[in-house]
Amino acid sequence: MTNKIKDKNFVEKSCNAKASNLRVHFKNTRETSAALKGMSLKRAQQFLKNVITKVEIVPFTRFKYGVSRKSQLKTMKKSSTGRWPKKSATILLEILKNAESNASEKGLDVNAIFIDKVNVNKAIKGRRRTFRAHGRINNFNSNPCHVRVSLIQRNNSIPKCFTKNN
Repeated sequence: MTNKIKDKNFVEKSCNAKASNLRVHFKNTRETSAALKGMSLKRAQQFLKNVITKVEIVPFTRFKYGVSRKSQLKTMKKSSTGRWPKKSATILLEILKNAESNASEKGLDVNAIFIDKVNVNKAIKGRRRTFRAHGRINNFNSNPCHVRVSLIQRNNSIPKCFTKNN
């Protein structure tokens, strides 16, 4: 066991929220959640609302083949390609709302919570078929995903071992 799990303060100052088998594209959700990592909870919720209204953009860093360049990304240094994945932003906004209620139930300060980890994993593909010319049939799969968000409350105090008096 690591010290983080043994430490009671760490367990009390973190919370999780997850959703499984979401019918939303894996690649878009992965890029949207990567943009949220390290943000405060309120900033992340505002960012997702801005993505839905196309005020802010999600930079695509990994799955960017075929994604065009946007001038909104001039302010960011991560990537020059991006999109506004509305459905992914809506789903992540609901998960963050759930995480916020979990944090308030645990007694955490909602204004001092930050997004620590966001895991997006592929789920089992939804299999359908599409009919082609000359009697052929091709597969027509969807790529759903699982999402898990970990929030943590940061302390602004400096540990005693790093002060000048020691």
